[in-house]
Amino acid sequence: MASREELDTEFQAEFEEELEHHHLWHREGQRHHFGGDSPLLSPRLARWVRYVPRAHPAGVVLGTAFGLISLTPSLIPRDYLFQGLATGISGALGYAMGVAFAWLLARTARWTDLTDRVRRAQPLWLTPGAWVVLVLTATAALLGILLAGAAWQRQVAGLMGLEQPTTDGWLRAGPVALVVAGVLVGLGRGVRWLAARVADLLRRRVHLPRRLAAVAGTLLALLLVVAMIDTVVVRTGLRVADSVFGAANDQPYPGVVAPTSPLRSGSPASLVPWETIGREGQAFVTGGRPPAQLAAASGRPPVEPVRVYAGLLSAPGPAERAAMAVAELERTGAFDRAVLAVVTTTGTGWIDAPTADALELVWGGDTAIVATQYSYLPSWLSFVVDRTRAEAEGRALFDAVHARLERMPPDRRPRLLVFGESLGSQGSEAAFTSLEDARTQADGVLWVGPPHSNELHAALTARRDPGSRAILPVVDGGREVRFGSTATDLARPPGPWDAPRVVYLQHASDPVVWWSPELLWHRPAWLSEPPGPDVSPAMDWFPVVTFWQVTIDLTNSLSVPDGHGHVYRGSVLGGWLALGTPAGWTDADTTRVAGILGA
Repeated sequence: MASREELDTEFQAEFEEELEHHHLWHREGQRHHFGGDSPLLSPRLARWVRYVPRAHPAGVVLGTAFGLISLTPSLIPRDYLFQGLATGISGALGYAMGVAFAWLLARTARWTDLTDRVRRAQPLWLTPGAWVVLVLTATAALLGILLAGAAWQRQVAGLMGLEQPTTDGWLRAGPVALVVAGVLVGLGRGVRWLAARVADLLRRRVHLPRRLAAVAGTLLALLLVVAMIDTVVVRTGLRVADSVFGAANDQPYPGVVAPTSPLRSGSPASLVPWETIGREGQAFVTGGRPPAQLAAASGRPPVEPVRVYAGLLSAPGPAERAAMAVAELERTGAFDRAVLAVVTTTGTGWIDAPTADALELVWGGDTAIVATQYSYLPSWLSFVVDRTRAEAEGRALFDAVHARLERMPPDRRPRLLVFGESLGSQGSEAAFTSLEDARTQADGVLWVGPPHSNELHAALTARRDPGSRAILPVVDGGREVRFGSTATDLARPPGPWDAPRVVYLQHASDPVVWWSPELLWHRPAWLSEPPGPDVSPAMDWFPVVTFWQVTIDLTNSLSVPDGHGHVYRGSVLGGWLALGTPAGWTDADTTRVAGILGA
């Protein structure tokens, strides 16, 4: 058991540490009440001030800096609420990093000696006076950067043709940021309080030395908090999300009823029961343009398109759903069509209507589109919990379709196209080991809005030709794969583009394409080069802060006009045409189809 002298020494050390933390103008040899004995305060006021939590000066400085930086422009225009969230999170992170840095620095002998000398030399009024200056400076800086932020947001909104925010409306981001930062800092202090209580319990019950108890208490408190978050927040949240989105998946969109055509899954002739397809699959198999529009677009007698879809509940796993889909293709005569497109869906099983419509209009309906569902969660949530399922689904469906085509004579096979958007592009990419593999097995590949985690996309961007930009990379002179968002982009470079072709559609302002955990600590190539046409020249990279800015942008990526962010409806037609067109296709045909799609 520790001696009384040792316990007294430990108590004295703890007392001095608490005094140093809570009382910022401590003077040796004077009596103190934590936080309330400033010579600038009257006794009555000091009695109340002592109960006000003291902010750490290093935390305030770095937190303010992070908060101010977060008000610089990002990829997507933000309203005051989203900006307040981004600024509050950034400020809280900066505060935590400042406190941690100061704590580590205080453990070095040279720094401790220097601060002791400064503390003894400074006048008694300096610390509270410095706090007044710091608070006023931070307030003025926040107001100034908020005014500048309003101008930046008007610039970004103008680049995308959106309504521009007013300055007085934008200033509401300030109070929101302060509330968010205050809540997060309060939670952090709660964890620290818990760690101190656990450490105190370890010292009294287990008789651990003070420093060892402090380390153990911190680790145990963190483990407890992580366990609570995992059990209460994450797992409960996922169960709620699963219940909510599962129920939504079972409810068709208003007005959507089972198709009667035998060329559609879910019809009376289908092998796939209507009730198992899910609401997004039901919307897909019942969609499409009327015969008159197909005829007008292609200039030839229309053919009713084939649409095949196997839902999450249609079969127990990816291989089984792929086998069911191939059986449906057999039943509908899809292998006799001019074009067969294999689509990997997004998280909910969604296929954007213009994607399917554009392909069918170009080919006059002489097409078959097949897809399967692997989740009913939104893509952002599927990206976290279902990413491997998307990859397994993409591989299973393509392999099953390709194996069936391999049994056909080469001159009778339909043109095999591959499509994936957003998380669907990641699942679709997983069917291939390389660019060469994709071009060997498919007759054309169109991947839209690929996440940064797409391995093939990342590898191709990394080995782009010298002088080409990350937002518009050129790989091997553009002979096999091209990147862009418009027909003009895909026409560059002007050299040959051999078939089969691979196309990546990506916007410079799409946070799905550019978001990466590496933004926390590493400046990306796309922020080290001239920005895209819809990205503010004032956007720059800052450690930690830019990561949270782009993370917030993800939630807003679909709220912008077509041609920006993660909205590609007007670009898909050009992507399909780049993969190949019917014989005799002209620019007038392209204009006519574009007009029908836009009608």
